[in-house]
Amino acid sequence: MSEARSNFIRTIIADDVSSGKHARVVTRFPPEPNGYLHIGHAKSICLNFGMAAEFTGVCHLRFDDTNPTKEDVEYVDSIQTDVRWLGFDWEARLFYASDYFERLYECAETLIRAGKAYVDSLTADEIRAHRGTLKAPGTDSPHRGRSVDENLDLFRRMRAGEFADGAHVLRAKIDMASPNLSMRDPTLYRVRRVPHHRTGDTWPIYPLYDFTHCLSDSFEGITHSLCTLEFENHRPLYDWVLDALETHCHPQQIEFARLNLSYTVLSKRKLLQLVEEGLVDGWDDPRMPTISGFRRRGYTPESIRDFCEEIGVAKRDSVVDMAMLEHSVRNDLNKRAPRFMAVLHPLRVVIENYPEDQTEEMEAVNNPEDPAMGSRRVPFSRVLYIERDDFREDPPRKFFRLAPGREVRLRYAYYVRCTDVVKDPATGEVVELRCTYDPATQGGGSPDGRKVKATLHWVSAAHAVDADVRLYDRLFVHETPDAVKDTDFRTLINPESLVTLRGCKLEPALGQAQPGARMQFERQGYFCVDTVDSVAGGPVFNRVVPLRDTWARIEKKQPTGASGKG
Repeated sequence: MSEARSNFIRTIIADDVSSGKHARVVTRFPPEPNGYLHIGHAKSICLNFGMAAEFTGVCHLRFDDTNPTKEDVEYVDSIQTDVRWLGFDWEARLFYASDYFERLYECAETLIRAGKAYVDSLTADEIRAHRGTLKAPGTDSPHRGRSVDENLDLFRRMRAGEFADGAHVLRAKIDMASPNLSMRDPTLYRVRRVPHHRTGDTWPIYPLYDFTHCLSDSFEGITHSLCTLEFENHRPLYDWVLDALETHCHPQQIEFARLNLSYTVLSKRKLLQLVEEGLVDGWDDPRMPTISGFRRRGYTPESIRDFCEEIGVAKRDSVVDMAMLEHSVRNDLNKRAPRFMAVLHPLRVVIENYPEDQTEEMEAVNNPEDPAMGSRRVPFSRVLYIERDDFREDPPRKFFRLAPGREVRLRYAYYVRCTDVVKDPATGEVVELRCTYDPATQGGGSPDGRKVKATLHWVSAAHAVDADVRLYDRLFVHETPDAVKDTDFRTLINPESLVTLRGCKLEPALGQAQPGARMQFERQGYFCVDTVDSVAGGPVFNRVVPLRDTWARIEKKQPTGASGKG
């Protein structure tokens, strides 16, 4: 275990293994199938599967499916897809809390018979009122003193479906004066006459998460139950249930700080709002912080795993800069993505002294980071496209790109000099540049030693592929949209989070790019062929991240240990 990767959870597990407390480490990733997984879940997935693998253990995938009103098979399927895409495999260890409904019910009856649970007939509002506050103790329910026989009878009738929703609940009998509100006779079961996506109409009552989760962990022989900090106050209840039932296996619950990412929201409720209100194009919209959204946008699983390792595991909540995630993606794609030239805002260029009927093929490097990727041939002709921003008729100071009378290098090709500017007579807009080229500069050098200060990318007009390119940016304009007081987070959506450019001019090879393929557009950024909207012969490109790496510059200025590792 290297010092750079150490964290308090690794230390706990390593100590347990070295002391012989556990013969084999068993962890679990326990999502609720009520939405798509997001980047915060990715941290938990990497942690749970990663710890198990590191200590030669196993990790279970378990769906905590105890709330059928919000759960769907669509979410079950998407979660399995996301976990596999991230690079993890639960093999035969796929479980559902619903598999344990009968065992959970038996555990509840055991608690009733031991006088540690009772059926309460107060309404939800009345239970809330009896609960007390952080400063005042709660008040016993008038039904807390029901006999064991009465409680068993009522609970069995709840199971038989005799009562309407809300008529009764089963509560643990713990301590209404506890300073921990989670221990003030928490609800264990409720009547909910809703079909379940796996058990159908079999059950008119469902166990609550706090009761289900600890017992599911125990049934499966989990050794380390890794949870985010919001479950810290629930740990006494986790332990109470297992102790009250004298379970053979008592897992250790360990809490860590959840991942909060800047310029986005990670609340499932808010993400669902964005989807249902049409503010984004579904759960896999490339602007969404969902794993499926990142996958469609072009992020790699390796980059997300590297990001989760880099941010570390801490005991205090903090907000991680989105630039750090973008840096991980950029760093990964820099090594693997082939390079191409693409002109997103085309400006026509005519090289007047180049033969009209001539086409050359210029040799271009596929990836300077990986010589094994070789090179490709790129057609060059008399009429080209360059980026509109690469020309200024009246260039400002320190603008070294193309301008009237100025010479620049065309990447992999020749030096060209702008000799004339053609404008639209109606608008005055520049619509074409007239240039000359120096045949002696093929390949980018000048035999007479003259230098140019800029190199521009280009695409041959006769060979260009027209394509739509989507420029994705951060979904919100505020760094912490959740934290802005008296403001609906939806009003903070970035109006330029998606800009679609039509009629972009791309190298001809990109016309055959397959859905999911990733590449760098030279001087533009990293892009991916959209997996949903691309069709044969007409790929649509999503920008993954721009080339500019703000986090790399921020990180260089950070003092040692300031990267947020736990």
